Amino acid sequence: MRPRPTSPAGLLVAAALAVVVLCGCGSSSKGNGVASKTPAQIVAGAKILADAAKSVHVSGTVRTGTSPITLNMVLLAGKGGRGQIIENGLSLELIQIHGNAYIKGSAAFYQQIAGPAAAKLLQGRWLKAPASSGNLAPLASLTDLSTLLNTALTAHGPLRKGSVTSVNGQKVIGVTDSSTGGTLYVATTGPPYPVQITMSGGGGGISFAGWNQPVSVFAPPNAIDVPQLQSGH
Repeated sequence: MRPRPTSPAGLLVAAALAVVVLCGCGSSSKGNGVASKTPAQIVAGAKILADAAKSVHVSGTVRTGTSPITLNMVLLAGKGGRGQIIENGLSLELIQIHGNAYIKGSAAFYQQIAGPAAAKLLQGRWLKAPASSGNLAPLASLTDLSTLLNTALTAHGPLRKGSVTSVNGQKVIGVTDSSTGGTLYVATTGPPYPVQITMSGGGGGISFAGWNQPVSVFAPPNAIDVPQLQSGH
């Protein structure tokens, strides 16, 4: 259920696409019947619910190659999102709202992308750029709930269904992608949202929670406009 990354930015996007299939949801004591469905029906049902979702919280760690990527994001359908990304120990905060992407990196992050002198000037500052093009566009795509969910829930190989088990106290049914070894766990009580996805070969896993919970996303004040900075204005 994962696209193949072709660049460092692509690795981040692919990681999110690979894992954004999972989510947490409320449950009831009665089964929802999803465990009796075929693997394809389980995934299709999860996609229908995910497509209708207004918001979700994504968290966890995946490994692409030798690089672990940790995500902790809140996504708001059609509007953007906010959260934190850590790769190889370098962390940054990310916000996407009103067509703009904003990042605020750690000292180590700024030093790596801009050098020691610029890192001192950028420390504690937000950078701003268009979300759909330019340097921040690959990162901004991590906050597009519709794109992430649709890609993750439609791109997969042959599926096989496991048995009912528990993930974080939630009863779930697992569906494994035979081509990648990744397993999607879907709730068997309450709405059959996905609950978790795990990667094969120690690739990590991601959990989603808080589907349709209220989310607030605001543009940070006094951000440095990257295109203006690059143009010298």
